[in-house]
Amino acid sequence: MLEKMMKTKLFGWIDERTGAEAILKSQLTEYQVPKNLNYMWNFGSLALLVLVLQILTGIFLAMYYKPSAALTMGGYTVAFDSVERIMRDVNFGWLIRYMHAVGASAFFVVVYMHIGRGLYYGSYKGPRELLWIIGVVILLIMQGAAFFGYLLPWGQMSFWGATVITNLFGALPVIGGFLQEVLRGGFAVGDPTLNRFFSLHYLFPLLLAAIVGGHVHALHVVHSNNPTGLDVHEGKSTIPFHPYYTIKDAFGVGVFLLFYCYVVFFNPQMGGYFIEVDNYVPADNLQTPPHIAPVWYLTPWYTILRSFESKLLGVVAMGASLAILFLLPFLDRSKVRSARYRPVYKQMVYLFFITVIVLGYCGHSAPTPTLKLIGQIATTYYFAFFLLLPFVHKFEKTKPLPEEI
Repeated sequence: MLEKMMKTKLFGWIDERTGAEAILKSQLTEYQVPKNLNYMWNFGSLALLVLVLQILTGIFLAMYYKPSAALTMGGYTVAFDSVERIMRDVNFGWLIRYMHAVGASAFFVVVYMHIGRGLYYGSYKGPRELLWIIGVVILLIMQGAAFFGYLLPWGQMSFWGATVITNLFGALPVIGGFLQEVLRGGFAVGDPTLNRFFSLHYLFPLLLAAIVGGHVHALHVVHSNNPTGLDVHEGKSTIPFHPYYTIKDAFGVGVFLLFYCYVVFFNPQMGGYFIEVDNYVPADNLQTPPHIAPVWYLTPWYTILRSFESKLLGVVAMGASLAILFLLPFLDRSKVRSARYRPVYKQMVYLFFITVIVLGYCGHSAPTPTLKLIGQIATTYYFAFFLLLPFVHKFEKTKPLPEEI
C-alpha cells in the first residue's frame, strides 16, 4: 500500500517540493533494523500510539473542562461539575474521559515495559547513552504531566494528593517555601493552583511529543539494540523495517487495543487503581481522606519518599531515585550488553523489577509498620542495584557471546 501511494501523481508533486520519498525510504521502508528483535521491541511503537491517543482525547476534554474552584449553584466546584457534565451531558464524553484516564495508565505500562526491556538487554550502553538519557527525560515529563492532571477532577483524592505532594517542596532548605508558593500560586492549594496545573498539563504532552521526536531521531542515528546485544552491520544481519516490523508492530497494536478497549468499556476503574473512588467525591479542604496515595504509576517513588522519618531526607531520596537513572550508562562498566550472557546481572535485574513492584504496592496501600519495613528494604535495594553496578563486571563470569545475532 505504501509503495502504491509513493507512485501516485499527488505524492510525486509533494516529493518534488519536500523530498518526502527520500525521508520515507531512509526512516521507514529502507531503514535497517536487526533481524532478531522480539516482541519486547513493540512497546516503543505502542508508547507512541498511546501518546497520540492521550493528546487527542486531552484536546477534546479541554473543550468542555473549566479549571475553576468557584462554587456553582448546586454547591459543587466548577471544575468538578464540568467533569460530571462531560460524563453525563456531552455526547460520548464518558468514552473520551475513560479513554484519557485509562490511557494514562496504559502509557505508563508500555513505557515501564520499554524501560525494563532496555535494562535487561543493555540498551543504555554505548553508543546509546544519549538515547537512554532522553528516555529518562521523557519519563520525568510524563510523571509531571500525570501529576498536574491528577488535580484537575478536583475530587477528594486529587485535591489532597496535590496538597501532600506540593507540601514536599516546602521541605527543601532556602528555596522550598518559594517553590511551593510558585507551584500553588498561593499559600494553599486553590483556584490559582488549579489554573496553573491545567496549563502545565496541557503544555507537557506537546513538549513530550517534541522530545519523543528527538528520541526517535537519536534511535535512528545509533540504530536499535537487539536481544544478543551484539553490534550488527547493515545488510548482513539486518532487514528493512517495512514491511517486516510494521506488520509485527501492527499485530502488537491489535493485541494492545483488545486489552485497552476491554478496560475502557468494562472496567475503567480497575479496582481503584486507574480511577480512585474518592475522586467521585468533591474536594473538601476540611475533611482529609483516611489514606492519601498517588496513582499507581507514581507509588514506587512515594514509597521511597515515606521510607524516611525526615521529610527532607525523603524528598532527597525520591529525587535521587530518579536522578540516578541518568547515570546508569556510566555506572555499568561491563563490555557485555545483554543480560542473557550476564548471569549475575540477570538476577540483579529480576530482583530490581520485583523491587519496583513491591515499592508500588507499598505506596498504594495504607501504611503499616510491616509495609513500612518492607518499603525500606525495597528502597535499600533500589539504590544498591545502581551502586553495585560499577563492581559487577569485576567478579561476573559472562557466558560466551555468539559470533552473529
